[in-house]
Amino acid sequence: MATAGATKVKGVDAGYYMVKDLGRATKFYNDFLGMEPTLTVPDTVSEYTFAGGETFGLYKASDGEYYQGHGTLFAVDDINAAVADYKARGIQFDDDGKIDESPVCWMAFAQDTEGNRFIVHQRKKA
Repeated sequence: MATAGATKVKGVDAGYYMVKDLGRATKFYNDFLGMEPTLTVPDTVSEYTFAGGETFGLYKASDGEYYQGHGTLFAVDDINAAVADYKARGIQFDDDGKIDESPVCWMAFAQDTEGNRFIVHQRKKA
């Protein structure tokens, strides 16, 4: 078990998913995110930077290694409208886009073209 030390993490600089086909995955996320990558490294990386400075990226290993990713929550203003829009565009959701509610948010669970799992997420107002 880790113990507290002098060094503390101050934030998350980037979250990445590994992909099998970088071109296919980049096309998917261009459509899903509604933006083009802010950084590309041919045949290796597509990276997206949001207005708040958060970064999401796709990485294709040169040796073809791939591990399925989980857990990225993409923020939306209106989860009902977002899920309806994404479903109409062919994005695959669990339980036909069922929206789960927690005490602090609403979530819909989905999958990209590479098999990576992600969540469309709306925070509740405090």
